[in-house]
Amino acid sequence: MSSILRFKGYNNTPVLFNNDSVFEFEQVLLHPSTSPLNNTQFQNTRLGKLVEEFVFFQLKHDNAVQWILENLQIQKGQRTIGELDAVYASNGTLYHLEIVYKFYLYDTLHEYSDPLAYWIGPNRKDTLLYKLDKLRAKQFPLLYRKETSEHLSQLNVDIKNAKQRVCFKAQLFLPYSNDNFNIEPLNQECISGFYLSFNEISTLVDLEFHIPTKLDWLINPHNNVTWLPYTEAIVIIEEHIKSQRSPLLWLKYNNTKLKKCFITWW
Repeated sequence: MSSILRFKGYNNTPVLFNNDSVFEFEQVLLHPSTSPLNNTQFQNTRLGKLVEEFVFFQLKHDNAVQWILENLQIQKGQRTIGELDAVYASNGTLYHLEIVYKFYLYDTLHEYSDPLAYWIGPNRKDTLLYKLDKLRAKQFPLLYRKETSEHLSQLNVDIKNAKQRVCFKAQLFLPYSNDNFNIEPLNQECISGFYLSFNEISTLVDLEFHIPTKLDWLINPHNNVTWLPYTEAIVIIEEHIKSQRSPLLWLKYNNTKLKKCFITWW
């Protein structure tokens, strides 16, 4: 599908939090690019890397930005100890930027003391708290490692007064049976759809289905795709479920009502 639609889907995804009550590092402010897009300029086949391309594209077309480096791997001997997503200057200030794009579901199988702990990946292998801890403990401190300083000094980059920023966008999905949640301190605008266990999929028997590739998870649902009846879609969905993968679907109620939905294996 069109990389332009993927870019638009990414661009329309809100940031996950707007203040430091969730995370102490500020969100970067990205200005919409007026540069023309084409369907061949974004080539990454992994969703996370494709989003990085989109962010880099926006920053590089910002007249205030002086681009320095991207995806810099830091080595300690023969071992890679981490990677800086991006370093750039803007209006005389040096910035280190880390980029995150996630899909999180509100877990109802367990109870947690921390409200942020409820947000998990669709396959239960990822959590919001894990990602925030990784950013705090590993990704942002990497800038100040001895190995990083040595590498950057060779590029005449002085990190003494650098500021660190995050671009953290996410799509959030609530349970099908109960979407009446106050998700503060997260951004309510990130709610993108619902999720439903495969055991309850017959609830959707009267709808039409589209099963996008993972890169197309970024895209807002639209009519110009191949729609499948329930009997055909469930065969494909069941293959995902058997492998403990929770697929993202587009659901068509009618020509004007389209929704995103995860079908979970759990």
